[in-house]
Amino acid sequence: METYTILREIADSWFMLGMFGFFVGAILWSFRPGSRKVHEDTARIPFRYEHAPAPVSGENKPAETQEP
Repeated sequence: METYTILREIADSWFMLGMFGFFVGAILWSFRPGSRKVHEDTARIPFRYEHAPAPVSGENKPAETQEP
């Protein structure tokens, strides 16, 4: 049996099954019960600093209120 034929059989059967299992696992992991808070926090990132600019790295105050 040639190497190409062996690799093709593996790719057609076991690798496809493994990729499908990974896909199903990723879907189940993303919709697990404890992930709601993480997803909601991530969804709010664009609106986090709506009324003030983001803080300068290492500081807690917004950049607008800092002294030069």
